[in-house]
Amino acid sequence: MVGQTAAPSIKVKIEKGKAEKSDFSFTKPFRIGRDESCEVQVSDRRVSRFHAEIWFTGGSWWVLDLQSLHGIFLNGEKVERALIKENAKIQLGKDGPVLSLTIGEGSESKIAKIDQSSLTHFKDYYFADSGDEAIGERTMMIRRAFKQVQNRQKRKYAGIIAVAVTLFLAAGIYAVLKHKEVSKQTLLAQDIFYAMKSLELEFSGYLKTARLSRDDQSLENVMKYRARQKEMEANYDQFLKTLEVYEKGMSDEERIILRLSRTFGECEINIPAGFIDEVLTYINKWRSTSGLKDAIDHARENGYVTPITEVMLLYDLPPQFFYLALQESNFQLNACGPKTRYGIAKGMWQFIPSTGAYYGLRTGPLVNLRRPDPRDERHHFGKSTLAAAKYLRDIYDTEAQASGLLVIASYNWGERRVIELIQRMPENPRDRNFWRLLTQYKDEIPKETYDYVFRIISAAVIGENPRLFGFDFDNPLAHIER
Repeated sequence: MVGQTAAPSIKVKIEKGKAEKSDFSFTKPFRIGRDESCEVQVSDRRVSRFHAEIWFTGGSWWVLDLQSLHGIFLNGEKVERALIKENAKIQLGKDGPVLSLTIGEGSESKIAKIDQSSLTHFKDYYFADSGDEAIGERTMMIRRAFKQVQNRQKRKYAGIIAVAVTLFLAAGIYAVLKHKEVSKQTLLAQDIFYAMKSLELEFSGYLKTARLSRDDQSLENVMKYRARQKEMEANYDQFLKTLEVYEKGMSDEERIILRLSRTFGECEINIPAGFIDEVLTYINKWRSTSGLKDAIDHARENGYVTPITEVMLLYDLPPQFFYLALQESNFQLNACGPKTRYGIAKGMWQFIPSTGAYYGLRTGPLVNLRRPDPRDERHHFGKSTLAAAKYLRDIYDTEAQASGLLVIASYNWGERRVIELIQRMPENPRDRNFWRLLTQYKDEIPKETYDYVFRIISAAVIGENPRLFGFDFDNPLAHIER
């Protein structure tokens, strides 16, 4: 990913414990446990099937306890997640197997900091203190952006830099642009929008580090990023106002659809023809049954609303991903899907066994039966919801390129049909988004996935103001601070 340091190798040696192999070397994330799918498999009763995961982010290797029964001890101290120093020992449970970890040369085994020599142009602008006093602020920012362009080794970064420069210029020349053609303003507004999405991807690794470490420096940097993000959004909103995007004879229902499209990471300026009408069609389908109200009532009565939305916000996702669980299971913890060649999906978030295991959810003895299993963690509300947020965030940062609607489509991709379509698209937010998918590949999108996306966004639209759309309940997310 842009802005991420290449991972140095990390060597693993099993010093105490039974295993077919005792020495390993990795440059990519790996898991430790008894399960045969774990890259480091250790046979010991004190070791959980999926005991720990080690991954590289923000310039450092980290270890995470995958909710194991006996926990993990890093250099003798019990931890849930922790930074791995240059040399370390991990014990799987008290008095359990011991693994030594050695990080190769070039490792930055410290909590990731925003470093002027290694960050991209976005980070230079948002976090650096300038010593240039003889030039104006905007000139200084533009010069820094161009300096980064000159230092780039890879041509693919040049497009992001150019968009950033356009963004910096936008505020200063806004008054002039008011007198130019609407088409030029529209193009510039789109540049700002997709610059925001590129910036979001640029910072995703550092936001993840901040979620894990919660140290003062990381939190301060995130606060600065959030403040600048709001300024960018304010500039974009000015263009929307000038272009009267929300005011050209539009109904309240249509305005909500546009706002929710933006919430899910899509640019409302270049919305495809017929999209609003299609969402309204699916809203009418929800009107034909009591299913939406019944499911929302069930979520409220069981206290699911606040925990789900808080976890989504923790992972920098729109709280409206709440409605994905509605579509998957009607918020039913004991839901079991049909039997497929990938296994039986279970739980509120309908994880198949392999995906659930990857995100730390233990399957139970009834894994191959279409029956609820109290020992299967896919039925556990808290654990499965956390796993769903992590899974959604991973899709958001990679294949979907910060498009919430592509994330939704990807979650339902089934036999990878949708993801293969997405991977044909260029790897940047401007060209890899749901609008482009609809325009180029509508005839190839599986009907199940097409319905899935539109049912979720239409439910989210209704949820913003249910009584406006003729439903007898209130917005379940109205109390959420965003």
